[in-house]
Amino acid sequence: MLTLVALWIAYFSIHSLLASLSCKQWVGRHWPQLTPYYRLGYNLIATVLLIPPLYLTLQLQGAEIIRWQGGWQWVSYLLILSAVAAFLWTLRYYDGNNFLGLQPLQGSTTTDNPSPSADEGPLTISPLHRFVRHPWYSLALILIWSRDLDLAQIVSGAVITLYFIFGSLLEERKLCHLYGERYRYYQKRVPGLIPLPWRYLSRQEGAWLQTTATTEFTTTNTLSAKDRFIQD
Repeated sequence: MLTLVALWIAYFSIHSLLASLSCKQWVGRHWPQLTPYYRLGYNLIATVLLIPPLYLTLQLQGAEIIRWQGGWQWVSYLLILSAVAAFLWTLRYYDGNNFLGLQPLQGSTTTDNPSPSADEGPLTISPLHRFVRHPWYSLALILIWSRDLDLAQIVSGAVITLYFIFGSLLEERKLCHLYGERYRYYQKRVPGLIPLPWRYLSRQEGAWLQTTATTEFTTTNTLSAKDRFIQD
């Protein structure tokens, strides 16, 4: 179990490091030609490195400790189906090519000197984002804890949950840097992982926030690219 915990900690440490703007900027300074492909490489590395902890979790499979029985089993099924359906629904609000890092392969890059933050894209406020700032983390937590679990799965679930809490804080530091006061306003209005009935954005507020944050991000990112071009 200690090996399992160590593998998850190593995975999330590398994941957070590669997701940071400082790492992207370092790559941009040393290998600027790789900057457009950073997100694609990041996704590939994250996927490959996920294999060892998942494999060990399956290898350590034992007797179930947490079991959803009787009527609660149907609650479990409903939670899982709802989480999967909500995840698939949110996909329509994202640019899949940008998220996966496929744009450079399709000739979609707009500058020869892209900013290291260019692949982050504009701020997305989907319907679920109006109620929680990290809906995918929230849905993943439902999927993790609404199933029958053995000891290895509980350990993995606990480490993943802790990462979602602390990792979301690190991610939000980057988002505040990218989107400025607009994102800080969003933080004050909407909870991070657990929806609260009294804290949410109306549809109009969500549309306004996405539009203004996108404008600010585009302007900042364009200026950054121009500065890099001048320096080069």
